[in-house]
Amino acid sequence: MTPGTRSRPVAGEAEPGCADRHSHDPAVLARVASKLLNPRTVDAVSDVFRLLGDPTRVRIVDALTHGERCVCDLAALVGLTESAVSHQLRLLRTARLVRARRAGRMAYYSLDDHHVAGLVYDTRTHVEEGHA
Repeated sequence: MTPGTRSRPVAGEAEPGCADRHSHDPAVLARVASKLLNPRTVDAVSDVFRLLGDPTRVRIVDALTHGERCVCDLAALVGLTESAVSHQLRLLRTARLVRARRAGRMAYYSLDDHHVAGLVYDTRTHVEEGHA
């Protein structure tokens, strides 16, 4: 270890000096730890946020919060080519953020469920409150 750096505590172990600032109850920490997301869920949640970390995909999802749309309408709304929108929709479908409905040769896209709209709405509210 180099001067000025600290080693990380082992899981369940308090940081050096932590006990000097407050007492921690191992039973409380164990109860909280039992409620934390499991590693598989953490990875899945991280993947969703990674996908929504792209402005183009956020714009597509935002457009879909206003109802079902075909690729050509989405392309017009977000200012991209149909090919580019199709590529992004494929990624969003794989992550189950959007779904497709076929009507003959046309495909119409919508949000997979109300939770996706909630993610966008809650994040938008958070961002806009910070700028108010």
